[in-house]
Amino acid sequence: MQGGEADAIRVRTLRGGWRWALAGAAALTIFLCVNQQFVLRFFVGFTPLNTEYYYALVLVMLPFVFVIFPGSRRAPVERVPWTDAVLFALTIGVSVVLLINIRKAAELGWEFGGAPTLIVWAGYLIWALLMEGLRRTGGLSLMLSVLPFTLYPLFADSSWLGPLKGAQSTAAQASAYHALSSESVLGIPLQAFAETVIGFLVFGTALMMTGAGKFFINLAFALCGTFRGGAAKVCIFASALLGMMSGSIISNVLTAGTMTIPVMKRTGFTASYAAAIEACASTGAVLAPPVMGATAFVMAQFLNVSYAEVALAAAVPAALYYFGLFMQVDAYAARHGLKGLPRSELPRLAQTVKEGWYYLLVIALLIYMLLVMKRESHAPFYSTLMLLVLNQLFNKERWNWGTVMRFLELNGRTFVELVGILAGCGLLIGAFSLTGVISSLANDMLALAAGSALLLLAMAAITSLVLGLGLTTTACYIFLAILVGPALEKAGLNKMAVHMFVFYWGMLSSITPPVAIASFAAAGIAGAPPMKTAWESMVVGSIIYFIPFFFVLNPAFVLQGPWWETAWLGASAALGVIFICAGLQGWQLGVGDLGRAGGFEWAVRAALAVGGIMLAAPGGGIMPLGHATMAGLAALVLIPAVLAAVWSARAPRDRGSRSRVPIP
Repeated sequence: MQGGEADAIRVRTLRGGWRWALAGAAALTIFLCVNQQFVLRFFVGFTPLNTEYYYALVLVMLPFVFVIFPGSRRAPVERVPWTDAVLFALTIGVSVVLLINIRKAAELGWEFGGAPTLIVWAGYLIWALLMEGLRRTGGLSLMLSVLPFTLYPLFADSSWLGPLKGAQSTAAQASAYHALSSESVLGIPLQAFAETVIGFLVFGTALMMTGAGKFFINLAFALCGTFRGGAAKVCIFASALLGMMSGSIISNVLTAGTMTIPVMKRTGFTASYAAAIEACASTGAVLAPPVMGATAFVMAQFLNVSYAEVALAAAVPAALYYFGLFMQVDAYAARHGLKGLPRSELPRLAQTVKEGWYYLLVIALLIYMLLVMKRESHAPFYSTLMLLVLNQLFNKERWNWGTVMRFLELNGRTFVELVGILAGCGLLIGAFSLTGVISSLANDMLALAAGSALLLLAMAAITSLVLGLGLTTTACYIFLAILVGPALEKAGLNKMAVHMFVFYWGMLSSITPPVAIASFAAAGIAGAPPMKTAWESMVVGSIIYFIPFFFVLNPAFVLQGPWWETAWLGASAALGVIFICAGLQGWQLGVGDLGRAGGFEWAVRAALAVGGIMLAAPGGGIMPLGHATMAGLAALVLIPAVLAAVWSARAPRDRGSRSRVPIP
C-alpha cells in the first residue's frame, strides 16, 4: 500500500511456477480472511484462534518477500536465485512450527517463560527473517531503525539508558515473547492487516482493474475542467478520488500525474508548479476518507476504535487541506491569467456518469456499511462483490481468467509487501511492551518539556518529520505512537487528535525536502528540477503543516466535540485559508492582483497570511483564548490588510504598480 516509499526498492517479476504460487497464495489469503471475518467455518470441526489465523497469514505471505524483493542491487530480477529459494523454504518451515504450536503456547503461557527449546530457536529464526524481510521491503534505513529496539529488552536494565531503562529479559525470553505474544509479531500492525486492510486492498485493486481510475479522472475533467486553472483543479479532484484505490502516495502520483501534469503544462502552469500540485494532491489522498492508507487501519487498532471512527475524524482536516489546495491553484491561475480547458476538449458529464454510474453506487454502499451498519470488516468484500457483478453486466471490458490471474498477482504483491513491513514493525511494539518502559518514558518527556503541551507538540512534530525522512508512513507512525503518543496524552491532549497529529507529521516528508519522494516522482513526470519542485510543494501544500496543530489544540476539528463547535471551527478555518492563500499567491478573492500595491505588496501579503493563520487557528480546547477572541485578533490584522488591498486594486494602474508576472 505504501511500503517501500522511503527507499528505492527493486522488485522481481515472477514467472512460471513462482507466479502461479503467488496468485495461489493471494487467493488463499483472501479465503482465510473471508472465512475468519464472516465466521463461515470452512474448516469443519475446527475454529482457528485469532493468533492461528495471524500466523497462517504469515505462513502464506512472508516467504514471498524473499522471492519478490531481491536481496541486493546485484541480485538478478529475471529469476529467483537459490539463496532466496532457501530463505523462502526456511520461512515456510519456521512459520509452520510456530503455527502448530501457537494454541498450546497460549494455553501454557509460553510467551512469558518456559517455552521449549524448539520454540525458542524458531523465535530466533523468525526474528532474523523478519529483519531481513524488513530490509527488503522497507529499505535498510527502516531495518536499522527497528533492529536496535528489538534487541533492547536484552540490555534494558543498563544504567546508561537513562529514561529508557526498563525490565531486562534473557535472549530466550525475548525470543519466545516476540514469536508468541499478541503484542509483538502478532501485534497491532499485523492485526490491522488481518482484520481490515486485506478487504480494503482487494476493493482498491478491483476498482483499479475495472477502470475506475479512468472514470474518476473523466469525472474530474467534466466537473472542473472549464474553471480557470481547470487542469490543476482536475488534478486535485482526481487525485483525491484515486486515493480510494491505491492508498499510496507514489501510486497516486504515477497514476494521475501521467494524465494531469501534461495538461497543466499545456494550459500555462510551469513544469515545477504542475508537479508540485500533483505531489500535494496525491499526498492528501491517503488522508481522505472513506478509504485511507494502511496507517489509518493501524491507528484504529492502536486506539481500539472502529476504522469508521478514524475515517470520520479525518474528514474535516482532509476537506480543509483540499480546500486549501483548491484556493492556492485558483489564486495562482487568476493572477497569471490561466484559463480553463475548452468544453469541446472535455468529456461530457452525462456521458461520463452514464458509463461509470456503478462506481458511485459501489462507493455509496461502502460508506453506508462503514458509517451506518458499522460493518467495517465486511463492507469492502460486499462492495467488491457488487462491483465485480456490475462490471460484468455493464462494462465493455469484462474480466476473464487472465484478468483474475492479474488481480490475484497484484493483490499478492501488495499483501507480501505489507506483511513484511507490518510484522517486522510489530517487533518494535513487542520490545517496548516486554520492558514496560512506555509509562516512565511519557513522564520523562513531560518533564523535559516542563509540562508544556505546546513544546511537547513541537518536539513531536520535529521528531515525526525526521523519522519520516527515512521510514515509511506506517513505520513512522508506529514509532511515534509508542514513543511520543503516551506523553502527549498525559499532557491532556485528546487521544484521537494525538494519533492523527503523529500520522500527519510522519507523512509530510513526502513533500518536504530533502527526501520529498512524492515531489521527486512528480518532477520526473513533468521534466522539472526535483528540488525546485519540492520547495514549491511546500508552498502549495503549506496548509498541511498547520492543520495537525489545529486539531490537537481543539479536537473538535476531528469530531471530538460538539457539532456546533466543529461547524464554527471548520467555517472559520476555511475563511482563514482563503486569506493565507491570498498572501502566498499574491491574489485576493474579491479584490484581485495584490501586485497593484507596488512597494507595499509584500507587507499586505504578509498581513493577509498572518491574519489568515490567526483566523484559522482554533480557540477553546487547550488554547487560553476563546473563539471570539481569536476571531477578533484576526480581524485587527485582516481588516487593514484587506482595505489596503482594495485601495490598491482601485488605484490607477501606473501608480507604484508592477507588471503582471509573465508565465514562464
